[in-house]
Amino acid sequence: MSTVLVMGASRGLGLALVGDALASGARVLATVRQEADRQRLLALGVHQVFKIDMTQAASVSGLSWQLDGEKIDEAWYVAGVMCDRTGPTTPPSPATFDRVMHTNVLGAMTVIPQVAPMVEAAAGRFAFVSSDMAHSAGLVSSRSWVYRASKAALNMVVAAAQVDYPGALMVALSPGWVQTDMGGPQAPLTAEHSAQTLRATLARLTPAQGGQYLQLDGQPF
Repeated sequence: MSTVLVMGASRGLGLALVGDALASGARVLATVRQEADRQRLLALGVHQVFKIDMTQAASVSGLSWQLDGEKIDEAWYVAGVMCDRTGPTTPPSPATFDRVMHTNVLGAMTVIPQVAPMVEAAAGRFAFVSSDMAHSAGLVSSRSWVYRASKAALNMVVAAAQVDYPGALMVALSPGWVQTDMGGPQAPLTAEHSAQTLRATLARLTPAQGGQYLQLDGQPF
């Protein structure tokens, strides 16, 4: 039985990844911020659910001891926030910048040294949910520029981390435009379809693709 860890599992794509992993027969571990979400995931059959706030470094730093002794076949860093959709005509407030960067970038950088060795122990795979909005070529909109910058930074974090953790395949994957609170109801993909495709894509990637930033189907941007 494989062990799957989903970080940021309370709703949207993270919750859909949990559901797909459970349906596949995996032993699932997850992180959420609220006790109500922890209880809900436990009721769904998740093996263990940890309360972790990815915006707080002190909270994230406690993940390793909670996972002590685990070998993780498949890890997902899903936690992410957008905050606002303004572009370069409006400078971001320090609070907005800090919240987005702390969650989308610093959170990932904090969990990598804790979780990547456990993924390496299982010769597993570690995926980070990026975004189409981090792709700079052919850019036609500047909206949500802080979010765009954070996801571009996340892609570099993954590429750099792959160098130091060669025993784990690490990759940044875009989920596509998904019907979540962030993506909105007009998005063409359901969270369930995106999650199923993401897991299938991650499973068939080769070591040569480690550290890359890829589309939902595994193709390069």
